Amino acid sequence: MSVKIISDSRVLPFPADVIFDVLASPAGHVEMDGSGTVRGVASGPERLRDGARFKMKMRIGVPYQMSSTVKEFEENRRIAWAHVGGHRWRYELEEVGGGTMVTESFDWSTSLAPRFIEMVGYPERHKANLQKTLERLEEVVANRQA
Repeated sequence: MSVKIISDSRVLPFPADVIFDVLASPAGHVEMDGSGTVRGVASGPERLRDGARFKMKMRIGVPYQMSSTVKEFEENRRIAWAHVGGHRWRYELEEVGGGTMVTESFDWSTSLAPRFIEMVGYPERHKANLQKTLERLEEVVANRQA
């Protein structure tokens, strides 16, 4: 694969700052996770910022914990984090008519083992998770607004 990013976008009928509050919260990651692997917050700040480190409780077959570091941060516009493997999960927000376009990306161009990620088929399997996460993100924001 030459392009090492997959993404999906969805317009959410909310302002960017309200959506970003969920994205910048490790607890929000648990609520919005569409993969079914994020189980809880193990440690870290309540609100992420550039360079923040946080640890999540995960489960893929067996429970484990994953430490991540915020690598990109622009308030209400962009946030991305990576763990020891180097690949990134990124959210970009752009206000549009009727709400905010949210784009979630899985970027393995920064991975320490990009060929391994491709060989195990993670990019293809992750496409559905992106869609589910954006759907859940909309539900989480809606519930917080209610």
